[in-house]
Amino acid sequence: MYKLLTVVIGIFIAVPVMITTWFVSFFAIDLSYWYASLLSLIVAGLTYGLVSLISYSRFLKKNHLTMKDYRYIRKNLAEARPKIRRMQKALFSIHHLTFIKDNMDLVRVVRKIYRVTKKEPKRFYQGSQFYFSHLDSAVELTEKYALLSSQPTKNKEMELVLKETRHALKDIQAKIEQDLYDILSDDLEQLQFEVDFAKHKKGLDYHE
Repeated sequence: MYKLLTVVIGIFIAVPVMITTWFVSFFAIDLSYWYASLLSLIVAGLTYGLVSLISYSRFLKKNHLTMKDYRYIRKNLAEARPKIRRMQKALFSIHHLTFIKDNMDLVRVVRKIYRVTKKEPKRFYQGSQFYFSHLDSAVELTEKYALLSSQPTKNKEMELVLKETRHALKDIQAKIEQDLYDILSDDLEQLQFEVDFAKHKKGLDYHE
């Protein structure tokens, strides 16, 4: 969203600047058509670059991040995306509808964490356990279950491993749900404060 908005604003400002520069160069300064066109393109490019730089700086300031921090977060988000796809692919390759239904909540929570962090990268460090540990565990367990459940024949030992894997997935889902809570904790605290304030104000109005 941030990148799209930056592109739109950059184009919205750069195009009028380019047109204005061309008219001034061609009619006022009396440059040739090609020189005026070249100059207007250069000025438009510089304008777009300046707008992008200002927008980028404001984005970092809003999220209380340095350029180094943001690059680090983007790297981890880029690595997380294919992991999430792997987990979804493994989940939907399993033919047990009950298992898929039980684990759809896990997929929804994982995707929610990714979307929130991508939109507001400052929250990344609050969900660091998710990106550095819990997501990898969820992917590994889901793929393991998909592989074992796809075997045509299963002995007692394999059935036991499948059962243990289901329990492990439930445990990791609980941890990932806690990760989401940690990421949204500031919003929840703010919401609770607003609710408490509204109740307090309502009580004061009632006594008046």
